[in-house]
Amino acid sequence: MKIGQITFTRFVAAMAIVISHFNKDLFLYKIRYVSDIFLRANVGVSYFFILSGFIMIVAYHQKVKISYKDFYRNRFARIYPLYVAGLLLYLVTRYSDFSIYKCLLYLLGIQSWIPGKALVLNFPGWSISVEFLFYLIFPWLYNYLYSKGNKSIWIIAILIWTGTQFFTNLYVNSHAYKGAHTVSHEFSHYFPLWHVNEFLIGNLAGLFFVKNRKKKNYDIAITLVFIGILLSLIFIPLNFHNGLMAVLFIPLIYLISCNNGMLTKLFSLKPLEFLGEISYAVYIVHIPVLYILRSVLWDYFQVYESNTVFWIYLLVLIIVSAIFYRFIEKPARDYLKRLRIR
Repeated sequence: MKIGQITFTRFVAAMAIVISHFNKDLFLYKIRYVSDIFLRANVGVSYFFILSGFIMIVAYHQKVKISYKDFYRNRFARIYPLYVAGLLLYLVTRYSDFSIYKCLLYLLGIQSWIPGKALVLNFPGWSISVEFLFYLIFPWLYNYLYSKGNKSIWIIAILIWTGTQFFTNLYVNSHAYKGAHTVSHEFSHYFPLWHVNEFLIGNLAGLFFVKNRKKKNYDIAITLVFIGILLSLIFIPLNFHNGLMAVLFIPLIYLISCNNGMLTKLFSLKPLEFLGEISYAVYIVHIPVLYILRSVLWDYFQVYESNTVFWIYLLVLIIVSAIFYRFIEKPARDYLKRLRIR
């Protein structure tokens, strides 16, 4: 089952994260309320985790059992080549950051398990480290719970989600939390176990969708939920990073997936769908591209003004991401999927 209209939303989430990592001198941070949204736009990673859980169910729901070998090979082919390419591109301008230890953490995808090391090298890779955990557990979850219709997973997932929200929100408001750019921040925001709830909730949403999908025009409902997300980021002072926004992300994903209104026609346009296809490349290379572009613009063209750099950056990022998707991600994925490992 292919849900084309949901693909473009990945690009929207990726671009929100891109902007959140850009220089805070950008004009968007000068606009009241808009700045509040982008200062917390790293919640887009939570959207990725929830959507990942949802898509896994949609992709495999007709199977009686998942082959561990085939699943791991396909996931490796989908994620790893670009994950490594992002690291190599990062080292072009940040070669002084290189160490064998850091590279091992990154290449093994275990950096997020070590508070203080989660953001080594190409730091968006922390979320891929978390995704590796999701991929590790999904075949077991599917084979022994989802495919057998085991209802206990609903209770377990909701309890894990609720417990995670209580703990992480209490933690970031306690004396143990020392603020951004500290070991405590990496523990509260990047530690993989705090994100399992998002994947599980996404799985449950996928199970509900494949059994209860009803095609209708949900344009108004989608718009209202999206506005609710923006208002929550502006006015509700809670930690949404670890899955709390699922209360709005799940309805958004479900409604978009069932929608047959104008928004679906818009999101299904080939150029927008293509932007969604390159969203992983956008996410994994956006920091290296920013570092390289800044160096070039500052050193060779004396372009320093943040707004000018930003628009050039967006164009270059999309072009580079499209190239990486076309000539690295897609060919490597197709080749690795064809391999038959005995």
